[in-house]
Amino acid sequence: MYKNKITQALILSAGLAMATSSFSSFAAHVPDGTKLAKTQELVRGNGSEVATIDPAKIEGTPGSAVARDLYEGLVNEDDYGKIIPGVAKTWETKDNKTFIFHLRHDAKWSNGDPVTAQDFVYSWKRAVDPATASPYSWYLEMTTMQNAAAIIAGKKDKSTLGVKALDDYTLQVQLDTPVPYFVKMMAHTTMMPVNKKVVEKWGNDWTKPEHFVGNGAFKLDKWIINERMVMVRNKEYWDNAHTVLNKVTYLPIENQNAEMNRFLSGELDFTDDVPLEQYRRLKKQHPKELKTVGNLATYFYGFNNKRKPFNDVRVRRALSYAINRDIIAKAILGQGQKPAYTLTPEITAGFHPTMPAYAKWTQKERVAKAKELLKEAGYDKSHPLKFTLLYNTNENHKKIATAIQSMWKKELGVTVELENQEWKTFLDTRRDGNYDVTRAGWNGDYNEASTFLSLMQSNNASNDQGYNSKEYDGVMAKAMKSTSEAERTKLYAKAEKILARDMPVAPIYQYVKTRLVSTQVGGYPMHNAGDNLYSKDMYIKAK
Repeated sequence: MYKNKITQALILSAGLAMATSSFSSFAAHVPDGTKLAKTQELVRGNGSEVATIDPAKIEGTPGSAVARDLYEGLVNEDDYGKIIPGVAKTWETKDNKTFIFHLRHDAKWSNGDPVTAQDFVYSWKRAVDPATASPYSWYLEMTTMQNAAAIIAGKKDKSTLGVKALDDYTLQVQLDTPVPYFVKMMAHTTMMPVNKKVVEKWGNDWTKPEHFVGNGAFKLDKWIINERMVMVRNKEYWDNAHTVLNKVTYLPIENQNAEMNRFLSGELDFTDDVPLEQYRRLKKQHPKELKTVGNLATYFYGFNNKRKPFNDVRVRRALSYAINRDIIAKAILGQGQKPAYTLTPEITAGFHPTMPAYAKWTQKERVAKAKELLKEAGYDKSHPLKFTLLYNTNENHKKIATAIQSMWKKELGVTVELENQEWKTFLDTRRDGNYDVTRAGWNGDYNEASTFLSLMQSNNASNDQGYNSKEYDGVMAKAMKSTSEAERTKLYAKAEKILARDMPVAPIYQYVKTRLVSTQVGGYPMHNAGDNLYSKDMYIKAK
């Protein structure tokens, strides 16, 4: 078995200080006696084409998946989603406001340069800089990092961000308010470093294979748009000795049936998804390859709160009530998904939701209330509501959209036109607010309710619905300043109650993640609720 001793911070209960402690972790967990294949190459399905591999500009799961191979932040997650050291060996805090990270001295970029505390300072200042136009700059604001909000708003210079290199291998972070789960937030791709020298030399071209420099276990070798992205082992990676795979290839396959067929023909080692209509057959015929795990994510429809008639809460609530979530979760999906009535999924650590009133009604009662609300807003079968539902190109999204389109037509007389766009265009359209109703989903960036509920704050750049509630913002601001887990739990419940009343989005179901995984793949995590997979932890077993 491969072993490598490193140290971890022992995270004490919320609101208390952290102390350092030692523990063991290693890259690929290869059990004793395992016979490895001679060729250590992994081929992964990745859904849509990656829009960018720049950590400051990544949004969405396709880009995040490749980022975990190309870069390494201060911390990583293990098979169970627990925080383990990455570039940082240890960390400590006395008050959950000032954090000190001690970086390993052997961390290097793929060009041989040392990874230093200055790299994180540069990268985070770049992420909050309005000139970078990072779609995830709000994430740094949510950490309450000193001056992040003012910098993003253009009121202060990026040089004032609360992060400082005390020396090459000691990083200090200063927050405006205590955040007990701050270290958890550091595993996110936005917090991953970039190489200043390379970024400034090549500008927007620095992510091309011929210029790329990263600090992850793998480096970019080839990137053929809409065909494949190939990574090879980064021999400069600090734990390269314990990485087993030599090559990882990502394939952007949006059609689940095509992806399934390529897996079954041996072209893929694991898929990004499976076709809904094939699930039962696959479970029967390929039980060893079919993997289903709970997922820290919610599927929902977002209403354009700034566009008529969706600026009318009655319209939003009517459309939400008329969605039969049981049919979506159990009949159309049927893989263990749960109907969603809150934005935060039940799997979230420390979250104990109080179901809104409409969740306890029968579907017949929901439809009756929906008709009443829609009529009050001026719509009925003689004067039908008409709008367009936007979704990103994907057969499973199409099936759900078609089903909900039918529900709205049958129960409310609403006419809905479906429009699909490829991933990058879809993100731009949604961000620009050029839609009526849109398919959306949110994968937790860390395992705490605020990762979902902060999405609806008016200052969140990913709040594509344009929801703006002073009451909601106030509740969330108070929750995120609280060091009491009990108080935060109560405030999160209050926030969900406001969302159920205002219905800026319609939660539809709580995800599970289902993939086809070859029996030759070792190290595939079955307990990471955030579905954060690191190829360095995997290996190929001999047949």
